[in-house]
Amino acid sequence: MMSYNVAFISLGCAKNQVNCEQMMALVQAAGHEIQTDPAGADVAVVNTCGFLASACEEAIENVLELAALKQKGLLKKILVTGCMAQRYKGDVLDELPEVDGVLGTGSYTDIVGAIAEVMEQGLRPCHMGDIHTARQNGERILSTPPWYAYLRIAEGCDNHCAYCVIPSLRGRYRSRPMDELLTEAAELAGAGVRELLVIAQDITRYGMDLNGQRQLPALLRGLCKLDFHWIRLHYLYPDEVTEELIETIAEEPKILPYLDIPIQHCNDGILKAMHRRDTKESLLVLLKTLRERIPGLVLRTSLITGLPGESEEAFEELCAFLREVKIERAGVFPFSPEEGTKAAQMDHVGEEEARRRAEIAVDVQSDVIDGYNDSILGQEREVLCEGFDGQAQMYYGRSYAESPDIDGRIYFTADGEPEPGEFVMVRLTGVMDGEVTGERIEQ
Repeated sequence: MMSYNVAFISLGCAKNQVNCEQMMALVQAAGHEIQTDPAGADVAVVNTCGFLASACEEAIENVLELAALKQKGLLKKILVTGCMAQRYKGDVLDELPEVDGVLGTGSYTDIVGAIAEVMEQGLRPCHMGDIHTARQNGERILSTPPWYAYLRIAEGCDNHCAYCVIPSLRGRYRSRPMDELLTEAAELAGAGVRELLVIAQDITRYGMDLNGQRQLPALLRGLCKLDFHWIRLHYLYPDEVTEELIETIAEEPKILPYLDIPIQHCNDGILKAMHRRDTKESLLVLLKTLRERIPGLVLRTSLITGLPGESEEAFEELCAFLREVKIERAGVFPFSPEEGTKAAQMDHVGEEEARRRAEIAVDVQSDVIDGYNDSILGQEREVLCEGFDGQAQMYYGRSYAESPDIDGRIYFTADGEPEPGEFVMVRLTGVMDGEVTGERIEQ
């Protein structure tokens, strides 16, 4: 096989990013060169998200930008992989003639063969392997900074929420064997990773498909024996949070008191219609229990406004809920009636009204965040330094309360020159454009 220069663009979530890292490793192992800039590459691979219409639009924009390079003779071939390819393979091939081939979510491991097909055989491949049996393990080329990495512990989802297409794109829930995960995690720790982010569509269900038992606490205890400084958890399904899991999180110092628990809404009628297994009361009890048991806990959630059945009263109930529970981090999204979902067939408010409500909920959440930021001023926190901001003339990083890419940063001054990836102690002293600021203190 000839050697080619291959560029990768990964869109969407961290789970998708892991797939891209695996493809890069396969391509490199086959003798090809990985380059960051698509300009001048033989093949550009766009690993797409297809969760929402807006994500598909972003993917198409990336493809069209690559098509412009191709027209100028700066790129030879374009491959589209991932969730949008899985969801709309026919449309991608029919409506985007610039695309030279597609690989669905069950065919990431076919990337090397697909490159040969487009470069040497003149084919336009369409690989759509079984999404329920796609390989999850394999070597990776990390695309994150060297001090943190993701560990995907399962693939797929069995929750089947009425608004979500993930089960049709990623297949049924499949946990990875624990010994395999611990081996991969040990390799990451040995490579210098300090912060491990444990991810899946639903990490709380880990192990149930293997032997009927919830195995996440046991896995976390095993991970805590490895040479990580921080272990962060994304995402926990509310009704699957057990006493054993709470106890493990509370007792293991490496597990950060930061939990990402997407709740989507609090109104009982909406939750039931969306096939969520929670109630407003159960959510209130869970959040209260977690705060009582885990000191300093910071919560993150996802919320949807304009869901089917969301009256103005139900929306006001959601806003009141946010003011009451004061979840520190929240992503708020207007409802998108996604093709193929049950929710898309239900009566719901218009898109403009859903966006209006999302903006209001964001304002409510901004007040919660401002209050939280004010409440932590004067505290001393361990911060993972990630770089220097030349414009602000300050270093920046994250404490346990900020997850990479989705939360803010902490900006701080320092007498010395802390290196990216170094942990430092910072006294929090102020707020700048919604971000907390501080000063390094000597330990």
